[in-house]
Amino acid sequence: MTAPDHIIVGSGINALVCAAMLGGKGAKVLVLERNDRIGGCMRTEEITAPGFVHDVMATTFVLFITSPAFAALGKDLAQHGLEFCHTTTPTGVLRPDGSHAVLSTDRAANIAALNAIASGDGDQHGGDVGGIERNAGLLFGLLGGALWSYPTAKMLAGDAWRRGPRGLAAFLGEALVPARSWLESTYQSEAIRALWAPWVLHAGLGPEDAFSGQIAKVIAFALEAAGAPIVKGGARNLLAAFEALIIERGGVISTEADVASIILDRGRATGVRLASGETVHAKKSVICSVTPTQLYERLLGKDAPAAVTEAVRNYRYGKGNFQIHYALDKPPTWRGEGLDKVALLHLTPGLDGVSKACNEAVRGLLPEVPTICVGQPHALDPSRCPDGKAILWLQLPEAPRHIKGDAAGILQASADGRWTEALREAYADRVEAILSNHVKGFKSSVIARRAYSPADLEAMNVNLVGGDPYGGSSTIDQSFLWRPFKASRNHDTGIKNLYHIGASTHPGAGLGGGSGFLLAGRL
Repeated sequence: MTAPDHIIVGSGINALVCAAMLGGKGAKVLVLERNDRIGGCMRTEEITAPGFVHDVMATTFVLFITSPAFAALGKDLAQHGLEFCHTTTPTGVLRPDGSHAVLSTDRAANIAALNAIASGDGDQHGGDVGGIERNAGLLFGLLGGALWSYPTAKMLAGDAWRRGPRGLAAFLGEALVPARSWLESTYQSEAIRALWAPWVLHAGLGPEDAFSGQIAKVIAFALEAAGAPIVKGGARNLLAAFEALIIERGGVISTEADVASIILDRGRATGVRLASGETVHAKKSVICSVTPTQLYERLLGKDAPAAVTEAVRNYRYGKGNFQIHYALDKPPTWRGEGLDKVALLHLTPGLDGVSKACNEAVRGLLPEVPTICVGQPHALDPSRCPDGKAILWLQLPEAPRHIKGDAAGILQASADGRWTEALREAYADRVEAILSNHVKGFKSSVIARRAYSPADLEAMNVNLVGGDPYGGSSTIDQSFLWRPFKASRNHDTGIKNLYHIGASTHPGAGLGGGSGFLLAGRL
């Protein structure tokens, strides 16, 4: 192709959304991906046994199907083969004593079921998700909108007029309440507290972090409203649909194209230089869907604005992820009624258990009793494995990036704190032992297992620094107006025609494609 209008570095969800949106407006886009395939954290492979199709990293797309990006692109992606599979029970929790709770996509049924566990807890749930619904305009405007913009300022001014300035301040202050404070002050049942406590981990937070209570309520609302869908046939089919749509709109995607640096001319970005030595120029902009470390230290280097040098050095990455995938000879028989159809089931002792494991990981320790998120893709999409078989997708969001020791005092960390193959498998054994206590005859049903440590995940995607899938710590001081930096302004970089998108930028991590959508709309 001739020089494109826009070059996009990286090919995760934000990059693909941005490319498709810009292409839909007639712009010529070139997507450059350093790996041998597009997708970022979306990857589908038969990693355990033939015929067992696993989403190696991300698998659940509730944030995408509820996003403005999907509203704009969903019909076109469907024409290129994209389909989603659903279940009416998106999430649940199972505790060591067998107590459990399940959330459905029916609010009235949820209120009744949670009231049956503890009188009043169902009504509290209805009030919590109802509050999110009533305040959706403000909440989702802040969570997904361009913060430094006239529409956001107008929205806040209008809300302040309706509530009164003090009322708006009170609402925003309430939004900062940690999940522990919210759960302990409003729910009586430990099982129901345990239902929501693990979900803050999927937002890159811990139960004691500011804003974790509000984000858990938002997640509760989203799961109840839209479920926890997965892509039929694997996330690879979403990537295939995006690729076809981008090409249909005149775009070009190039894999194994490692961008080594950004070309600047008189203070503006004009193109990129590949590791091969080839240069590619852009007529309008260069858009980087990478971490701040990749953008400012690797791609810009000495040309990075002096004002961001210290900010990059102080940018914090969060906990690592640990993944385990199973091919099973039969679907699991859970020690709890109704758990076999749950899309994402958490295994945890409860709120204190989540807090303990999270704290251990933050301090560099392998958690003694990790929080385990178990996905059951076969329950939603039987095409993922042979008839009568099953697959499990396990995510452990509390894994140390650098290992200082073992909270249980059993496993031996290496002197350099790195993940080794032996330590990875030993830790996977710990997880499997917990899983086996919850599933009847589990070990005898295992055909194959594949584990990925945080180091393995980073090896697959350089943007997963230390295995952090959220592009950096998501605590309040590194979110919203202050993501990635305190002086950040939307997706600007301080260099003309160079823009920054991806999980490290507002609206943050997840598969919503928000930053790609916002920038495409702006450009």
